Amino acid sequence: MRAHLCGSELLQIADTVAREKGLEREDIFEAMESALQKVGQTRYGQDYDIRASIDRKTGEVKLTRWTAVVELVENPYTEVALEEARARDNTIEIGGALSEGLPLFDLGRGEAQVAWPAIVQHVRNVEREKQYEEFKDRVGEVISGVVKRAEFNSVTLDLGRTEAIIRRDQLLPREVFHVGDRVRAYIAEVRREERGPQIFLSRTHPQFMAKLFAQEVPEVYEHVIDIKAVARDSGSRAKIAVYTRDSGIDPVGTCVGVRGSRVQAVVQELQGEKVDIIPWSNDPATFIVNALAPAEVTKVVLDEEAHRVEVVVPDDQLSLAIGRRGQNVRLASQLTGWALDMQTESEDSEKRKEVYQRQSAIFIEALDCDEMVAHLLVLEGFNSPEELAMASIEELTSIEGFDGEIARELQERAQGYVKRKTKELQEQLAALGVASELMEIEGLALDMLVTLAEKHDVKTLDDLGDFATDELVEALSDYEFKPEEAESVIMAARAHWFKD
Repeated sequence: MRAHLCGSELLQIADTVAREKGLEREDIFEAMESALQKVGQTRYGQDYDIRASIDRKTGEVKLTRWTAVVELVENPYTEVALEEARARDNTIEIGGALSEGLPLFDLGRGEAQVAWPAIVQHVRNVEREKQYEEFKDRVGEVISGVVKRAEFNSVTLDLGRTEAIIRRDQLLPREVFHVGDRVRAYIAEVRREERGPQIFLSRTHPQFMAKLFAQEVPEVYEHVIDIKAVARDSGSRAKIAVYTRDSGIDPVGTCVGVRGSRVQAVVQELQGEKVDIIPWSNDPATFIVNALAPAEVTKVVLDEEAHRVEVVVPDDQLSLAIGRRGQNVRLASQLTGWALDMQTESEDSEKRKEVYQRQSAIFIEALDCDEMVAHLLVLEGFNSPEELAMASIEELTSIEGFDGEIARELQERAQGYVKRKTKELQEQLAALGVASELMEIEGLALDMLVTLAEKHDVKTLDDLGDFATDELVEALSDYEFKPEEAESVIMAARAHWFKD
């Protein structure tokens, strides 16, 4: 190879390499220029700013040395003073640059050893960047490749111009591939690394199943049917929620296909993983009931603040609802995004009976009333004497059997009970040495403060401020204290720390 190869030879080399590597012709010219620049620095001196250029039409090579025009020269190899520069170009100003043509030379063995690796490295870098740019926008696609290497902890696929990796934990359980096998997988991540772009694939990702359905079900591909959520226990079982705005289409039946042909194609690709296809609903209760299929659900009670759901099922349906090793309820929870607490009708009935009896007993003691009155108050939704004390007379007289006189008497008794209880708790807190500032924190009832003082020695704002959220929730577990309530109380206790 000679630096002054004729232009047609350089153009031919650029065309050939670009075609073989699938790169732009410009990329190859830049690689050649970079290599010739390194050779020029080897020949004329590493300290000089040597630049090489190749004419894109004729292939002519030029070597030039550049010096920047500066006010004060610090590096004589790459800088020149204005006065000296104007001796060569009287129009030049500070910030400009002088270029000086250098003679071409034959490439000896040493120069060739510098030039060729530089070209190869530059082309490799361009290839890697192009591969990264190509695949970084394809995350979320399903791609097919041929197994190039099958090792214990990973499988490497040949994608044509590059490779991709499926780690062991992203393969289905007991799944084994051999060199030459064709494999489909989901592009989960693309990273730019020094050794080139690293493409990581997955066959366990929930969206891999969604993409497979899009390939098998035209209505999903065309977005006539939307896949709203997917939950997978990879290699064993999965649940997929589907929805359509077209009332004339059955989304579940369409995805199942004639005699299960469509869903079976997905099941075969996933090595026999069972798939439950359920209708999605924007009503959380309905969606949860659908997600727990094939089990029947009697009742669901949503706690939107805690994002938990109490699910009641017939006694003989509990094992089916929970599933083998909790699989069914776990997948239903993942699919819906709600934490599910399962119980049977017997357990629910017993729980409601206990609550009913406990609340009735409180009313009997607090109001000095008979069981019938207490039962009526509980059945009407009153949970404590405090609620009764705050109720309106109209609300109480709406209860069957309660006239104005009875309503006023009950409310007066409730208000009297609340006053007595408040006074007792205040005296108890004072005896415990609890600071009055604690009683002013919104969200903490007096009986909660007594519990904290007696069991956890909380007597000042600092004592309460030292709690973590989960610790306070645990300390007040008898009161069903929620994490968000605990966080608000702790921040209120810490407020004086930041006043300055």
